[in-house]
Amino acid sequence: MIWDKEHECMSREDLRALQLERLKGIVKKVYKNVPFYRERLDAVGVKPGDIKSLDDLHRLPFTSKLDLRDNYPLGLLSVPQSEVLEIHGSSGTTGKPIIVAYTQKDLDVWSEVMARTLACAGCKPGDVVQNAYGYGLFTGGLGAHYGGLRLGALTIPMSGGNSKRQIMMIQDLGSRAICCTPSYFLSLIETAEEMNVKFEDTNLRIGVFGAEPWSENMRREIEKRSGVTAIDIYGLSEIIGPGVSAECQEQSGLHINEDHFIAEVIDPETGEVLPDGQMGEMVFTTITKDATPVLRFRTRDICSINREKCACGRTTARMSRVTGRTDDMLIVRGVNVFPSQIESVLMAIEDAEPHYQIVLSREGALDDMEVQVEVNERLFSDEIRGLEALGARITEELHSVLGLRVHVKLVEPKTIERSMGKAKRVIDMRGQ
Repeated sequence: MIWDKEHECMSREDLRALQLERLKGIVKKVYKNVPFYRERLDAVGVKPGDIKSLDDLHRLPFTSKLDLRDNYPLGLLSVPQSEVLEIHGSSGTTGKPIIVAYTQKDLDVWSEVMARTLACAGCKPGDVVQNAYGYGLFTGGLGAHYGGLRLGALTIPMSGGNSKRQIMMIQDLGSRAICCTPSYFLSLIETAEEMNVKFEDTNLRIGVFGAEPWSENMRREIEKRSGVTAIDIYGLSEIIGPGVSAECQEQSGLHINEDHFIAEVIDPETGEVLPDGQMGEMVFTTITKDATPVLRFRTRDICSINREKCACGRTTARMSRVTGRTDDMLIVRGVNVFPSQIESVLMAIEDAEPHYQIVLSREGALDDMEVQVEVNERLFSDEIRGLEALGARITEELHSVLGLRVHVKLVEPKTIERSMGKAKRVIDMRGQ
């Protein structure tokens, strides 16, 4: 199902013309109404009238997460505060959060792009959509909720947690789709198994998963154990929340809603724009955001762009699965390590459970990394040689991928803490 054929399937020529028209309007708006952007644009010698083609986008300054924090709470507003109807914020754990404002126009756009997201995943009007993203300042809960309503789905505002009740609602209300983090859905799979419930015996067929990086191997694990089609979605509070891009049922990249967001991939070190297909840092410019537009926002997410037409019929550019974040990258003994690399290795090993934690410590001047991995019940209760063999295999596989020797600690099933939202994968004790 394609929710908005006019915009999701328009020709690249027409799309670029629409993007240019909207880009000109948003640059003019922030220059007039936001002192921060007026100063930034003046500093690089760009006036709104200088934007004559999409190539001029590269002349605009970048915006960073620090810029948004420095203008806390509402220093980047481009409309009178009296027009703001809703506030959301980032889920950062240190310092002040990033505050994002929404007017009625913003809420309408958000509802629209989230309806597209759910339709991409295979949802349709009349479906029962169970929303297990957290409600509150975090954008996931209300974003998915608005999308469900706009789609015309029966939307259950479950929020996160209370896993047994989640399973009960799936059974009793016939939920066809569930929206949550992939790590929480893995926890729901465990709960269902403990309750002797098979998702294959329910109406649940679609999982709309986002808010954290996850690997292709985790997708296969989820689909094998639950029977749902696992769909990756992407968004971030600074741009609009969820709804920036989403996979369709082809599962071959996430369709970017390009009539609302212009995407670029840059070299994270130099800022140079990279060609399509090359991995780099994703950058977005909002071209319809009303309350708090952003120019060339550096997401820190690592991926690539493909602008070829998808088999589903959509013509919008697709971004690859996010493989990690430049600010989540771990540097261990001089080696760059992304948690997603470790997850991909573990998901490919049969006797390892899809629950792990990375513990970083320092002995003297040397970093040490321990990867704690749950193993399945059968192997843990088996003879010690089986555990030793599994530990050795994981150690070798990680060394092959990372180029780094790490300690592997096998732990009992269900001993690593489960998250109701974003999984906490890394414990860094090097500064303690």
